[in-house]
Amino acid sequence: MLNENVADKPVRKERRRALVITGLAMVMVYILWNIPQLDILLYPLALFTTYVHEAGHAIATLITGGEVVGFAVNFDGSGYITRRGGFDWLIGPAGYLGAALFGSVLFYLVNRFPRLTNPLAVTIGIGMAVFTVFVAFGNLLALILGVGFGMGLMALGMRANPLVTLLAMNILAVSTALEAFFDLRYLMFVTDADLMIDGQRVANDAVQFSERVTPFISPSIIAITWAAMAIIMFSMALYYGAWKPIQREIDDTYDTLRGRA
Repeated sequence: MLNENVADKPVRKERRRALVITGLAMVMVYILWNIPQLDILLYPLALFTTYVHEAGHAIATLITGGEVVGFAVNFDGSGYITRRGGFDWLIGPAGYLGAALFGSVLFYLVNRFPRLTNPLAVTIGIGMAVFTVFVAFGNLLALILGVGFGMGLMALGMRANPLVTLLAMNILAVSTALEAFFDLRYLMFVTDADLMIDGQRVANDAVQFSERVTPFISPSIIAITWAAMAIIMFSMALYYGAWKPIQREIDDTYDTLRGRA
């Protein structure tokens, strides 16, 4: 005899759809980041990731009592902030680890609570637009990107099908969460002699952190540490946001089959 709560059926159906969309999003991100021929499709995603990265530096600056005097995102996908004050030991890793935290929390929320995906897209969109107006006013591209992405997320949350929103939010979450891992080769092997931003040679985040905070630790070790921390954060989000629901689905299916026996 089948013993199943009818009220649970819509919830289970929604959960299964969310799991399928999550898997599709992860496959799409992997393909985009690993096939050079698809760079044109990756470009907007890379700009969004750069924006979140620089926002991490800016927020850490403000939290530690500093002042953000410049916020830039460039057409080549690079970015930087100019600041006065703040604590180097927190601001340095806040780009990669801030992006990892943002992406991991976003991944957990949209997969653990898929019904909140559209309202969450609207909330993040409003936050991005407001943050941009106050921080990125000095750089036209950063201003356009921040407000544009913010308005796009608001429109997505208000008008798009929840499954479409879930797919888009998962793609953004995975890309930002694993930025430190995707950029590991750049962090380890691209030095201040190789990187140019606005015609000036600059050091990457790992090199700057090593020089300013931990001169006794090489930039490569710092880069590996950041990548490992990003993977740990995303792994936790993946476990609690996706894997546990999969386990629940397996258990529910098993209970259903037993009930029919």
